[in-house]
Amino acid sequence: MGACVSRLLGPADPAVPAFIGLEPRMQHRPYNAANAGFVGVACEPFKPGADSKGDMVLNGITTDRLADRRALLSAFDRYRRDVDGSGLMSGLDAFNEQAFGMLTSSRLLQALDTHDEDPRLLERYGKGDAKVHGDAAPMLNEQFLVARRLVEAGARFVTVAYGFWDYHGNNFGNARNDLPLLDQSVSALIEDLHQRGLDKDVSVIVWGEFGRSPTINKDGGRDHWPRVSCALLAGGAMKHGQVIGATDRLGGEPSERPVGFGEVFATLYHNLGIDVNKVTLPDFTGRPQFLVPDGAQPIKELVG
Repeated sequence: MGACVSRLLGPADPAVPAFIGLEPRMQHRPYNAANAGFVGVACEPFKPGADSKGDMVLNGITTDRLADRRALLSAFDRYRRDVDGSGLMSGLDAFNEQAFGMLTSSRLLQALDTHDEDPRLLERYGKGDAKVHGDAAPMLNEQFLVARRLVEAGARFVTVAYGFWDYHGNNFGNARNDLPLLDQSVSALIEDLHQRGLDKDVSVIVWGEFGRSPTINKDGGRDHWPRVSCALLAGGAMKHGQVIGATDRLGGEPSERPVGFGEVFATLYHNLGIDVNKVTLPDFTGRPQFLVPDGAQPIKELVG
């Protein structure tokens, strides 16, 4: 979805990528497997990991000299661009524009640095847990604050990976440790957005890719369960304070008003001013593809 938003809306500020992914490189590589697909490599998320921050400033070079190098690069690339039919050169052009925008402005780097924040706000977000959980991500509460700062700086779509929730064992012990940390960071973000008057402009979603089995296995854990899951949505001028849908008493099957993934995506697109009934993107063959499957519509209880 971030790639589609990047393609459709573009950057709000040339110095800040439209789509930014704060998730680290995971030990289990499929967690990082998502890509832009036919939307194009230029719409891949920008990932400002720790090793990349040093590359976001000009070291020993003036902006005039950078401009000269930019002109030289364009001259080298021009003849290849004329014969390229793969779309790769257009993607490289977008990368170059993004790189030059970042190098000639400190806006992105400043957004990534939280040292100028009020210590009381930093305390409100909390530290979380810096150790890597399972084969996934650490629980870095500061990422939620950085996400807010990036949106303020002009990013349109920011993703955060938080912790490891694949509790095949010790479900209750893990949950007692992890859920309070998630609660602190998410509630701090939502409160922060409200206090800054951003709650109607910024949508927040917290979810995973599937649910957990309603029964406990022999190791005291819960296994993969695609039949029912949950999501938390906030901000975006949506109608809050409600639970949409219900399950049976075991939490294993939807019993009323099931909500599909496509409906959630359609809702988030709606909040960004994108009409899923009209907007399409061309695939690799040039055929127009809708943004959500099977005619999914925004959740009427939230936006109707």
